[in-house]
Amino acid sequence: MAKRDLYEVLGVGKNASDEEIRKAYRKLAMKHHPDRNPDSKTAEEQFKEAKSAYEILSDSAKREAYDRFGHAGIDPSAGPGPGGPGFGGFADAFGDIFGDIFGGARGGGRSNVYRGADLRYAMEVTLEQAAHGYQTEIRVPSWDSCSACHGSGAKPGTQPKVCQSCGGQGSVRVQQGFFSIQQTCPTCHGTGKVISDPCVSCDGVGRVKRTKTLEVKIPAGIDSGMRIRSTGNGEPGLNGGPPGDLYVEIRVREHGVFTREGDDLHCEVPISITSAALGGKTQVPTLSGRAEIDLPEGTQSGKTFRLRGKGIKGLRSSYPGDLYVHVVIETPVRLNDRQKQLLRELDASLADPRHSPHTKSWTDRVKEFFQ
Repeated sequence: MAKRDLYEVLGVGKNASDEEIRKAYRKLAMKHHPDRNPDSKTAEEQFKEAKSAYEILSDSAKREAYDRFGHAGIDPSAGPGPGGPGFGGFADAFGDIFGDIFGGARGGGRSNVYRGADLRYAMEVTLEQAAHGYQTEIRVPSWDSCSACHGSGAKPGTQPKVCQSCGGQGSVRVQQGFFSIQQTCPTCHGTGKVISDPCVSCDGVGRVKRTKTLEVKIPAGIDSGMRIRSTGNGEPGLNGGPPGDLYVEIRVREHGVFTREGDDLHCEVPISITSAALGGKTQVPTLSGRAEIDLPEGTQSGKTFRLRGKGIKGLRSSYPGDLYVHVVIETPVRLNDRQKQLLRELDASLADPRHSPHTKSWTDRVKEFFQ
């Protein structure tokens, strides 16, 4: 029986980050864990399959071998042993799942140290700013240590006390059927300390909310849906954990002249009937200024002209895209009597089918249709 693709097993793409792979595994493991599905053989097999996929994809060396050679690049007898590459990541993920299943995070030591949450900031930029690059400042929420209690959370002049429920460990051991596991202490919530007289300035949190100004550089060629990562500017971690990251999500504002398709630009340029019939030069807009195109005699509405290199140079592109100019013949309006008469005379002079080859061809096709 052919083995399933490991990325498919976890439900992630091949370019998924380590954190995305870890989260996907946690979700599947919690759903299919045998303790939650004691009578389901299918759930047990799905749990084992997800576990096996995670053991490989959480190990950078094994993941690289799998990406290059598929299942043939992995030694099925080699598992991540204690202290081996990827073991820590798998053990951490499985431990978190186990704690979630039984109602809490693992207790003790570094397990009570949590990374801060990531933040998302939506930014709208113009097409010109996206094409040429842009530098600006944004204001985002932040947390500072409380100046009154110096971050302790206790009222000035007092100190937090050691939690009596866990003895300052931040975790307690509980019995769940055949299992004896550690959980976050419900009294101190994993801090190992209890504040009996909290600071009034921060309500015992030890931090106060502020806003901070960050400088953001938008790289040239960015497009809607792309993100810029600002490391460490997310929410602060708990119990000394690292802060999360800030992701600036880009949305390019709709432009009045151009529409963007990848690295290419498109625009419509109206021309008069006279210009279309006689031909000549006409000016067209580009992001870098004006340009000229040569209209041949008898230009028809909808004809497209390509200006090479007048598009946008994308973030991952070696060369800029092109600008496609779509000409639209504009019908004159609000004519006076003299102008109308001149058009009638012109129309009469153009009765020869040679002047309207498309009309003649279309008329012939219609006649054939009704025969």
